[in-house]
Amino acid sequence: MQFENTREFAQKLDEQDFLQSYRKEFLFPKVNDKDVIYFTGNSLGLQPKKAKQFVDEVMNDWASLAVEGHFHANKPWWDYHERLAAPLSKIVGAKPSEITVMNTLTVNLHLLMASFYRPTAKRYKIICEEKAFPSDQYMLQSQVRFHGYDPQDAIVEIKKRKGEHNFRTEDIVKTINEVGEECALILMGGVNYYTGQVFDMKTITAEGHKIGSFVGWDLAHAAGNIKLNLHDWDVDFASWCSYKYMNSGPGNASGCYIHERFHNRKDIPRFEGWWGTEKESRFLMKPTFEPMDNADAWQLSNAPILSLAPYLASLTLFEEVGMDVLVEKRNLIVSYLEFILKEIDAQVDSAFEIITPSNPEERGTQLSVFLHGEGKKIFDYLMDNGVITDWREPNVIRLAPAPFYCSFEDMFNFGQILKQGIKS
Repeated sequence: MQFENTREFAQKLDEQDFLQSYRKEFLFPKVNDKDVIYFTGNSLGLQPKKAKQFVDEVMNDWASLAVEGHFHANKPWWDYHERLAAPLSKIVGAKPSEITVMNTLTVNLHLLMASFYRPTAKRYKIICEEKAFPSDQYMLQSQVRFHGYDPQDAIVEIKKRKGEHNFRTEDIVKTINEVGEECALILMGGVNYYTGQVFDMKTITAEGHKIGSFVGWDLAHAAGNIKLNLHDWDVDFASWCSYKYMNSGPGNASGCYIHERFHNRKDIPRFEGWWGTEKESRFLMKPTFEPMDNADAWQLSNAPILSLAPYLASLTLFEEVGMDVLVEKRNLIVSYLEFILKEIDAQVDSAFEIITPSNPEERGTQLSVFLHGEGKKIFDYLMDNGVITDWREPNVIRLAPAPFYCSFEDMFNFGQILKQGIKS
């Protein structure tokens, strides 16, 4: 498609956009009495209007039923989390039995590592990408220390080539083969939070299995953003937060995927709690744990219903639309944003550098941009003028035009605000 940097062209794209009506399903903050241009769905998605309705339903059931809401609410609380499994399985490419929702992301990764990081004297190393999201770095460091290893020895970071912003799959595969039989676990982010690069999860998972390692993925920036096929890729486990591209609300519950081959395996340890025991006998208070025959066996405690309600509300929108439609618009709107950035760069005395891969197959919704010579001043100007984006040191602005609620006219307006900010 031949793009144009005009309002008329952007409006034409919006008229052709199947998702245009879904913009009205979300609540926008305002700056100067106007809806903001919202580029931070990669940190916290906008609130779906349905979310309040779903939360109010739980509050009303609590008021009128109290403890009986566990069994007699319109959506009984004791199995509320099960309603999220089917829609989530479509988003991440899994079977519903391989999905559960509990806790928050880093908590879940720690719990999953109890099952999938079991170091031995020979096989104890973990492979991750350099400068992974800090919470993942802290988690991995604390895990290897817990098992008595030195992170400097036990954690192997895959490096980027000098002068390059993104990882090469061949370098990742090379590192996997070099570590070989010493590797107990490969745990990486499916989408790099800083650059927005999408990793070749299928290839990396296969290469990890060849050397006998478990392979897991932190999908915080991938779930609801890119097309995933976790089951077909033979991924061992994964987890993701729900408040970014899936719009479930701040700090909300995390999803987990555990491949079905690990269900009912007695040689796979896990930490256990009563919500993971057989549903039919859960309230018989038996002294012996009888695990659920699915990913729910990793559940520990009562599901946080007030957290799950807005998540379920958002998933109804995903059910209506499907990932294929979201990905199709994502590719187009990110390409248009890339075009706008390059157009503005050519018009002003400045230099932008987009460090996200240009290949749509290697990126999701996010473009990360170096603003050489402009720095924080441009970020502050954008925020003051109704463009909500985020800043990452040393000099990167991340722009994530989430396809559910961002418009092509937003992209045009952003370009005009950006140009004015540079000139001012």
